[in-house]
Amino acid sequence: MSKKSLVLHFVAHKGYFKHLETENISKNQILFVAISQIYLPLLNMFANLESDGVPFKMGITISPTLCAQLSDPVLQQKYIEWLDKLIALGESEMQRYAEGSEKYELAKHYLKTVKRDKRDFIETFNQDILSKFSYYAKKGNLELFATSATFAFLPHISDYNEAINAQIEVGLLSHKHYFGIAPEGFFLPHFGYVQGFEKNLKSYGLNYTILEPQGLLFGQPEPEKGIFSPVRTSNSFAFFAKDPDTTKDICGEDGYMLKSAYRNQQKDIGYDSDLSDLADFLDESHSRCPTVFRYWSNYSNETFYDLEKAKEQIKQDAKDFLDKKSEKLKEAEKILENENCSLVCTIEPELLGNVWFEGIDWLEEIFRQAATRDDIQIENCCDLTKEQYTLQKIEPLSSASNGVGFGENLLDSSNDWMIRYLRKNTERMIDLAGRFTDDTGLKARTLNLAAKEVLLSQASDWSAMIHDKVYPDYAKEQFIKAINGFSTVYESLGSNSISTEWLTKLEREHNFFPWTNYKVFSKKK
Repeated sequence: MSKKSLVLHFVAHKGYFKHLETENISKNQILFVAISQIYLPLLNMFANLESDGVPFKMGITISPTLCAQLSDPVLQQKYIEWLDKLIALGESEMQRYAEGSEKYELAKHYLKTVKRDKRDFIETFNQDILSKFSYYAKKGNLELFATSATFAFLPHISDYNEAINAQIEVGLLSHKHYFGIAPEGFFLPHFGYVQGFEKNLKSYGLNYTILEPQGLLFGQPEPEKGIFSPVRTSNSFAFFAKDPDTTKDICGEDGYMLKSAYRNQQKDIGYDSDLSDLADFLDESHSRCPTVFRYWSNYSNETFYDLEKAKEQIKQDAKDFLDKKSEKLKEAEKILENENCSLVCTIEPELLGNVWFEGIDWLEEIFRQAATRDDIQIENCCDLTKEQYTLQKIEPLSSASNGVGFGENLLDSSNDWMIRYLRKNTERMIDLAGRFTDDTGLKARTLNLAAKEVLLSQASDWSAMIHDKVYPDYAKEQFIKAINGFSTVYESLGSNSISTEWLTKLEREHNFFPWTNYKVFSKKK
């Protein structure tokens, strides 16, 4: 009998947004909400499954810029301060409503959750949640993929081989620093692939990645097993295709997150309550922002959220998901004449937390139900590449996830002005690495900073935020700042007039990736 395998892979990323000023709390809050609604619940889910003896496997990519922020002591302390404000807000909410009322009971539940988050973050995880991900990886539950240093969309710099290598190398150094594990898998941001990338990845000891379905289906020759088996290239680098339906299952027109029993994520007291009730929570600008206090269900703005009804819906939707994937694999099994087949489901964690409040609980229920079924088993990519050299050889098609499948949202009329600056600075950085081959002291510090600024300018976050109209002015500002930072270095080196004051100031501001060496942009011999 053939084996039918399901792979679940999370892609966790946050651009480098570190703000110390109180007026910028809203941008720090993006990270803080993610810690409370995604990363802590995920770790608690692992602990629950481990405690109950339920087997689980999952792939996860945690980007280097997200790692840098999660491990930053300043941001860790600010997260605790944010939790303290939420606790105070929760206590005020309970005072506003009659004891025993629906709002009172929900406020009580949310307050308990916030207090638990603070306790877990400080006492259980010692403010270091990354080490817990590493713990589960070393146990074999998690497969941690590496990714590019600043989540750069690599096709935009595909003709600069040195820049591709720099993004990979700094990303791998980050992975080693935070997790202490050599990865086999590498996640291409936005699934951005150009033919030939496998050579770069293979040269760093990497073994496989995941592509959009069209990357495999339109490859040459046509893959015999479609998206239901990994394939390999001529250098034996393996490719998986992602399931095209998983995101639709979650947030499509009839997606799980829209079920009436689930919590309405749009109705938040941060936008609905009187400003006077929020005064102690909001920053100095008094700009409204989301909290964790949401009282309504998706059914209507007048129907209170019911925790027990949500739990029942979670069980139904977990079963539905497994049934759908099992049926899909059974159909593939028939066509493939009982050969082993697999399906890789990639999920953005934001969908299971920020967007869908019950999403992590749904994921936990998937593992619990899967453990009782014999028609499907959950595996990791590493489990499916043990016989890698027997896989079919094909040449995948260049592809990406954005737009209609080729990354066009990251280079359109809203953001195309950025590409010429990004590429020019990349070209100049490669030139600097070639001219200053063995410098030390102040000059080396300056060159290392230049490399950081180029890596930061290559981040896909800026063009994505401008296209999606999410803090577009801020994204433009940060991109220009990185471009100008490099230009200042370039001009200083040309005139041999490096300002130590300016250099020290920018080093403190951009204190991520301390292992960055400008020589990563050198041509490989």
